[in-house]
Amino acid sequence: MTQQPAGPEEGPAGGVHGAIEAVPVRHPGRWVAAAVVLVIAVLMARSVATNPRFEWDVVGDYLFDARIWRGIVTTLELTVIAMAIGVLGGILMAVMRLSPNPLVSGFSSTYIWLFRGTPVLVQLLVWNFIAAVYPEISFGLPGVHLDANELIKPFTAAILALGLNEAAYMAEIVRAGIVSVDEGQSEAAQALGMTRTQTMRRIVLPQAMRVIVPPTGNETISMLKTTSLASVIAVTELTYAAQLIYAQNYKTIPLLIVISIWYLVGTTILSIGQYFLERRFGRGFRRSPEGTMA
Repeated sequence: MTQQPAGPEEGPAGGVHGAIEAVPVRHPGRWVAAAVVLVIAVLMARSVATNPRFEWDVVGDYLFDARIWRGIVTTLELTVIAMAIGVLGGILMAVMRLSPNPLVSGFSSTYIWLFRGTPVLVQLLVWNFIAAVYPEISFGLPGVHLDANELIKPFTAAILALGLNEAAYMAEIVRAGIVSVDEGQSEAAQALGMTRTQTMRRIVLPQAMRVIVPPTGNETISMLKTTSLASVIAVTELTYAAQLIYAQNYKTIPLLIVISIWYLVGTTILSIGQYFLERRFGRGFRRSPEGTMA
């Protein structure tokens, strides 16, 4: 038997109408916008590539220069140490802020208010010149008299400023992650006889990581770039290394391009790492195509 082509259908009121033919909606504006963007991008790329004042040969000469490499190493050291201080300090401040003790929570709130409310550049300068107000540091211990100028060198000042400032931001990120965990989890843990510390470490924080990881990745990427501010106190990180070079050869733009390339490389690597971390901690929470939890 051969299948007959579908004929006209009878409507509910007895009328006859043909089969519905779907016509895709055209969007000529999108094509025009895409063409304009493409033309602008090509013109800009051509201008950058053909402008001799960019001195791309100089960029190639200094891209792998030993002084630049030493600056990269210092930048990575600042980023890793400052983020470690920021994450650990942020967890501590977040737990303190959620404490039922008003004195503890008040101290945490004041810390966050102070370090988030003042520019990190100002904090860098304060730590660098802290010896002006505290020439000797004793930590409250009898017989301990440390020279602040010897104890807090520019590199140490940069670590303290960046790390303590980051702890204030991480505190709010961690607090948001902790609050996102259902209170029933903590109540169940307490019913099992777990202490507040055990509940936080074994129950709450592992679940809060799903909320904490994405903004922490953004903070790490931001920290990599924020380390450039340490150049104002003569820490020889990537930016200051380039400044020292172009102060001698006056190749300012090529050296700025060199450090921009390396910052882009670093942020790209961190972005890839953040993507895989989000996938790991997001397992069990991703939505399937049907709209259910995978």
